[in-house]
Amino acid sequence: MDISDDGRKLDPEWVEVGNNTCGVLHGCRDASAVAQHFVRAGWSSRSSSWHSYEVETNWGQLEVDPIEDASVLLNGVVDPQRFDEIDGLLSRFGLGYSLELYEGDGSLVRETKRDR
Repeated sequence: MDISDDGRKLDPEWVEVGNNTCGVLHGCRDASAVAQHFVRAGWSSRSSSWHSYEVETNWGQLEVDPIEDASVLLNGVVDPQRFDEIDGLLSRFGLGYSLELYEGDGSLVRETKRDR
């Protein structure tokens, strides 16, 4: 199941922040499978296009989009204090990835990578 309303909705304080997180999951073609991982971790998930999903919890909302080079793009807003939790989730999913956190002015604050 890649669609679930069971998770919590994004807290209003993060709605206005705008995108501050982006990343690429390497060697993973299926955004549905990525959405399923997030659902199992307690996030909600909904289809946002034919092949893309939006996953959400009270401290983060990410768009999960397949891209042409057999990877999946993550893009959205995450509470900066919980960036390590996203890193931990992706690591537990067993995926190779690179993930970046940005300030409101667009400057890179943090970057993390994991090879598969």
